[in-house]
Amino acid sequence: MTGTTSAYDEIQGIQVDRGRFILNADVENHTDVAVINSDLATDVMGRENVVGEKIELGGKQFLIIGVYSEDSALSSMGNTYMAYVPYTSYIRLVEGAGLSITSFCVSAADDDTDAAEAALETILLGRFSQDEDAYSIFNQSSIAEVMGSITGTLSLLLGGIAGISLLVGGIGIMNIMLVSVTERTREIGIRKAIGAGRGVILLQFLIEALMISLIGCVIGILLSWCILMVVNIVGDVSYGLSAGIVMISVLFSLGIGVIFGLYPANKAAKMKPIDALRHSE
Repeated sequence: MTGTTSAYDEIQGIQVDRGRFILNADVENHTDVAVINSDLATDVMGRENVVGEKIELGGKQFLIIGVYSEDSALSSMGNTYMAYVPYTSYIRLVEGAGLSITSFCVSAADDDTDAAEAALETILLGRFSQDEDAYSIFNQSSIAEVMGSITGTLSLLLGGIAGISLLVGGIGIMNIMLVSVTERTREIGIRKAIGAGRGVILLQFLIEALMISLIGCVIGILLSWCILMVVNIVGDVSYGLSAGIVMISVLFSLGIGVIFGLYPANKAAKMKPIDALRHSE
C-alpha cells in the first residue's frame, strides 16, 4: 500500500483501466479511497471490474475507485498486490507514518532526463546547503542503460554458447553422415551404375542430414517446453514459447543440416560407380 498524491499516475505512467485515480479532493478531504492493480482485483475479489466495492486495507474499509492496467510502469513486479491511497489517509492508518517526505518521484517535461536530473541536483544542493551526502538521486534512464548493458552482455554470452552448441551439433551431424556414406558405398555404386545422377545422390544425403537436424530441433523444443512448464508450476510464473522463436529455431536447425550435411552428400555424389563397387569388395 502506497500513500501518494493525485499526480502520481501521470508521473509513473500508470494507466487506469476502470474508474479513476486519486484526485486532489481525495487528498484534501482524507477520503478513504483506493486504486488497486488487477492482480489484487482478480485474485482476491474474483473479477477485475470491482470499482465501487470496498476492500479492507490495514483493518480499515476503503472504497475502490480504480483498477489500473497490468501494462503500467509499476505493474511489472510479478504477482504483487498493490493499492494506492491518499497519503493523508495513509498517515492515519499506518503507525509511525507522518507528513515528513523521505522520497518523491519526478518526471521530465521532455525526454531529456539528464537535464532534469541536473536541475533537480541544483535545487537539492540549495535545499541542503551544498551537502551532497544529504540526498540521493536515482535516474531511471541511467538504471535502464545499465540494465540494457547487462542484458546485451548476457545476450552475447548466451549467443556464444548457442553458437558453440550449433557448431558441435553440426559436426556431430557431419560425422554421422560421413559414417553413413562409408557404410553405404556399395548402395551408392549400384544406384549410380543403374543411372542415378549426381544431383539425386546429393539430394538424398542432404535430406537425411536435414531430417537428423530437424529431429534434434523437435526434441530440443519439446524439452524446452517441458522445462518451462516445470518452472511455471514451481515458480508460479507464466513463461511460454512464442511461435516466432520456434520458427527461428527450426530455420537455424535446417540451415545447420544443410551446411554440415553438404560435405558428406557431395562426397557421396562425386563417387564413381566402379570405385564404389570395388571399394565394397
